[in-house]
Amino acid sequence: VFSPDGARVVTASWDSTARVWDARTGAPVGAPLQHKGSVTSAVFSPDGARVVTASWDKTARVWDARTGAPVGAPLQHKDAVTSAVFSPDGARVVTASWDSTARVWDARTGAPVGAPLQHKGSVTSAVFSPDGARVVTASWDSTACVWDARTRDPVGAPLQHEGSVTSAVFSPDGARVVTASDDHTARVWDARTGAPVGAPLQHKDAVTSAVFSPDGARVVTASWD
Repeated sequence: VFSPDGARVVTASWDSTARVWDARTGAPVGAPLQHKGSVTSAVFSPDGARVVTASWDKTARVWDARTGAPVGAPLQHKDAVTSAVFSPDGARVVTASWDSTARVWDARTGAPVGAPLQHKGSVTSAVFSPDGARVVTASWDSTACVWDARTRDPVGAPLQHEGSVTSAVFSPDGARVVTASDDHTARVWDARTGAPVGAPLQHKDAVTSAVFSPDGARVVTASWD
């Protein structure tokens, strides 16, 4: 993914590293971001000063995007970490893990913030709402859930599919969530109540991702079909 200013790119690899690169020249910027297992995701902070990585080594890590030096302690799970992203203000990180939890962390120190967000199956993704007040998680337990990012309480009913949920993201205004599932559908939901909005978006095989357009008027889906 690109940095917010578009000047750099960060990549994640099965070689147990992430790397920052100059987007114009392709030259590496700083040292490799080194894990002890495959790196599943890497993204910049909103100000572009840091990178957060997720790895099969059961940790996520925050790094200085210029030097490659670690920032704070590792964000430790009990199983592989599938994704890690910053909050909109860059103060927190939310991670998703095969240990059936998502967790919110202090992005500066690496300390956990509150209790884990608990599912009954591996958590495939976790992201903040645009205002940072909520988190949506997707899980192999066939649900996505919206949570209050401060209290960790669920917001509305679980977003129920008939197969594993592979991704869940908010609309740009935070009012809706779109989920993708192995049940061959994507679905749009009311992010406050958990009620479905409109008919399922039907494919002929598992849906791997679904995201809103920047204006929130459309959804694009990707599928194994």
